[in-house]
Amino acid sequence: MTGTNYLTGAEAMVRMLEAHGVKHMFGLCGDTTLPFYDALARMDHGIQHILTRDERHAAYMADGYARVTGKPGVCEGPSGGGATYILPGVVEASESSVPILAITSDVATTSRGKYPLTELDQAALFKPLAKWNTSLDDATRLPAMVRTAFRAMTTGTPGATHLALPFDTQKGQVDEAEIWADTRHRCYPAERAGPDLDAIEAAADLLIKAKSAVIVCGGGPVLSGAEGALRRVAALLDIPVATTVSGQGSIAETDPLALGVVGSNGGVPATRAVIDQADVVVFVGCRAGSVTTERWRSPGRDATIIHIDSDPMVIGANYQTEVAICADARLALEALARSLEVRGDLPGFDGAAQARAAWEAKLAAFAPLATSREAPIRPEAVMAALADILDDDAIVVADPGTPCPYFSAYYRWRKPGRHFITNRAHGALGYSLGAAMGAHVGRPSVKTLSVMGDGSFGFTCGEFETMVRHKMPITSIVFSNSVFGWIKAGQDAGFGQRYYNVDFNRTDHAAVASAFGVKSWTVKDPDDLRRVLKLAVEHDGPTLVDIHSQPLHEAAAPVSEWVA
Repeated sequence: MTGTNYLTGAEAMVRMLEAHGVKHMFGLCGDTTLPFYDALARMDHGIQHILTRDERHAAYMADGYARVTGKPGVCEGPSGGGATYILPGVVEASESSVPILAITSDVATTSRGKYPLTELDQAALFKPLAKWNTSLDDATRLPAMVRTAFRAMTTGTPGATHLALPFDTQKGQVDEAEIWADTRHRCYPAERAGPDLDAIEAAADLLIKAKSAVIVCGGGPVLSGAEGALRRVAALLDIPVATTVSGQGSIAETDPLALGVVGSNGGVPATRAVIDQADVVVFVGCRAGSVTTERWRSPGRDATIIHIDSDPMVIGANYQTEVAICADARLALEALARSLEVRGDLPGFDGAAQARAAWEAKLAAFAPLATSREAPIRPEAVMAALADILDDDAIVVADPGTPCPYFSAYYRWRKPGRHFITNRAHGALGYSLGAAMGAHVGRPSVKTLSVMGDGSFGFTCGEFETMVRHKMPITSIVFSNSVFGWIKAGQDAGFGQRYYNVDFNRTDHAAVASAFGVKSWTVKDPDDLRRVLKLAVEHDGPTLVDIHSQPLHEAAAPVSEWVA
């Protein structure tokens, strides 16, 4: 016991997390966190705390967890370096519209300005980068501020929040009557905003008059659970549905109307042509950023734009927009479907025919590379093998670099929903292993893969110990080519092949992973690839396959521009 006869701030934080339905938390210990950890140790709360090896991966785990569960992810770390380490994951989640709560303990408020060890203005640090953040300087206000954090995370456009938790606040007194939660904020999106029905009618009018329309989905439809509503609209109009990398899962990619990924990362000329010839483009939960639009050239400026997004600042930011629908993606698409259903004589845009032609062109180029027996192994061969081996409900978490464009272009997700995760807001290396671990904790009944380049491996390999300690049956795949491949490809394409500071020595990744207790293989011969991947995926424990693969600057990567 703490020796107090009142509820402390640390105990109140535990009770508030419990009240908000938190079952898992990811984080790392520190001296400023001791009262909070002691409360977690003493109290009966039903929260599993997973100790990580650094705070950055704690945030990535919370991110992956939130993406697959529909509930906010929670991570924590200590003051000073802990706060700076956890920050990259907060930034990525917030700009990916993923709700995570980062709690970082802090020095006592009474020590501020006295140069205590690890003093840092945490509220100032996180202010421009989190959706909402505060320092809990008054213990009596702690429950209200936790409620505010969950409300900010889950309503409107979801995002990351941060709470600084000073040492003296953890010991301060809290009124037990203040311990309550709004259960609506246990999941996201909460308190969805419905569309302006006049805007819905205007969008329907435009679509009916269009000659060749297309839908482009960003991450919004998957975040809002709009897959069914999207399919209704698409079927009514026989309209092709394209996605961004983040939007994969909005529609099953084997659906007859699914065009696949468009843009400079994963798009190909055949998919680009469908966007370029459309006279009406409907962006849904999509920022129309540089990668999706190939630096705002596809679609062109003459296209008529309908934009649906929960964030009013996104709409019209990059394209002159004819119809703006500021609303939750699911509610907006359901309203649009109802509007179209009551109208007669709907047009058809030959979406199935356009999608089929685009896929045929894409797969014609892919097939000979996927069956190649060249060494180093072609990334296309890895995609083909995994497509045969993995179940439909598997989750793949891909780092930037080699994995992302190949999965985006060629791996056809056979079910809608969240099966593919990659960090498209900032693209930091080292994301996939932590996010895969969080995804496994959130959805333990399915197979989860972490796919990375060897550059990413160097950022993340310490977390293999966490994976082994918790016996997570995750399969990690490393594309090993001893180079920061994306940058070398950019030097190859745009800087006269002046390769500078991009190459490094090859690591025996299988040996490193084995030292942590991960069952591991190295594959150099293409004839061994499928057999080893199948063994790794079917093994009941952590596994790693180190694949000696073709570097991006020598590959036929589905990337139109290396600098987006």
